Amino acid sequence: MQMRYLAVTTLCIILTVAPVLAKEKKPEKPMDPQAMMEVWKQLATPGEPHKLFATLAGSWTTKTKEWMEPGKPPAESEGTAEMKMLLDGRFLYQEFTGQMMGQPFAGIGIDAYDNMKKKYVTAWMDSMGTGIFMMEGTGSPDGKTITLRGSHPEPGGGQMHHRAIWKLVDSNTQIFEMYGSHGHGKDSGKEMKMMEITYTRKQ
Repeated sequence: MQMRYLAVTTLCIILTVAPVLAKEKKPEKPMDPQAMMEVWKQLATPGEPHKLFATLAGSWTTKTKEWMEPGKPPAESEGTAEMKMLLDGRFLYQEFTGQMMGQPFAGIGIDAYDNMKKKYVTAWMDSMGTGIFMMEGTGSPDGKTITLRGSHPEPGGGQMHHRAIWKLVDSNTQIFEMYGSHGHGKDSGKEMKMMEITYTRKQ
């Protein structure tokens, strides 16, 4: 009984003193406004990843493979893509036109390298939905292989998880691969290749 009383008493003291200690803890010294401006200036300056994106500006032809069902050959289609840099070399903008699941398809993508997060970030929207699909990830040391991850809700419930591998083979060739896994059901967690797009620069 005495041990229980001691434990309760100790807990009450801690709960009483903790807020006081929290108030007395001195906040970190705010950054000097000029120093903060310098940091923001550095973060806002395009770096090597942005320079690499800039080499992708131009017109491309595309060949797409879609795997609809495991064990069956992919559906294949062709299309085009136009790429350009936005906002003084900070973002790569893409307009894609082709086919998807046998239907006319158009999409818009914006690719970024966030200097603060030190991560690649992409936003994609297209004619087969009304949402914006977001992914983020990291690159290889040379920046030519970018791995991205994201997810979106499925109509029947649960989440579809995606992993994309974007290979910048050379200045005239790109390969974008998309893998997916369902977040529920018997195939939960089982990843399968869903799509592969090969971009070839128009000559």
